[in-house]
Amino acid sequence: MSPEEVRKLVEEGITDAQVEVLGSGDRFRIRVVSDAFEGKRKVQRQQLVYGCINHLIRDGSIHAVELETLTPQEWQQAGGDSPA
Repeated sequence: MSPEEVRKLVEEGITDAQVEVLGSGDRFRIRVVSDAFEGKRKVQRQQLVYGCINHLIRDGSIHAVELETLTPQEWQQAGGDSPA
């Protein structure tokens, strides 16, 4: 599984998301910045992302995931560049 494949799945599942995926093999760190997270608790945000990749976790293609889920405003407050 490549980071690009994981990124594409998350981008397809969460409209207008800016996604960065680091890692290789079966371990990834995924940062998602999206308006879809507005007003959602951390666990709800994670559920949205896991919904995009759960089939890969179930079949063993992905073993470990570290998630960072932010709204665009939270990302800017954290010092990130404006998402494209």
